Amino acid sequence: MIQITDRIAIDESEIQEDFIRASGPGGQNVNKVATAVQLRFDAGSSPSIPPDVRMRLAVLAGKRMTDAGVLIIHARRFRTQEQNRQDAIKRLKRLVREAAQPPKPRRKTVPTPASRERRMESKRRRAQTKKTRRDIPKPEA
Repeated sequence: MIQITDRIAIDESEIQEDFIRASGPGGQNVNKVATAVQLRFDAGSSPSIPPDVRMRLAVLAGKRMTDAGVLIIHARRFRTQEQNRQDAIKRLKRLVREAAQPPKPRRKTVPTPASRERRMESKRRRAQTKKTRRDIPKPEA
């Protein structure tokens, strides 16, 4: 069980890990050892994730989530398979934990009378500046 928050825990059987060859540093090992991890988590049909968190997770994940609701995380930062595996799980936890936070409700605000007056005064000043830059029309004789 991977504990995300006090009310969300993901069973390890819901996570699929594939080990693939990584590009980047690693010397001769880079061509023969599969150290990168491709973590797949089916968030769309997971009983561990509440529906509201699932919707926010889809927005946060963006292109990392398929149309079928499968979250794919690639981890290839480290040279060892185990470090990359831990990194992928850590990133999954962080993403789900962020999605679990309910959005802060927006409160309407009203500008103060003083700020409105300052705005109008600056508009008047700007208009006056522009007015003085205009060409003076020549009187017709």
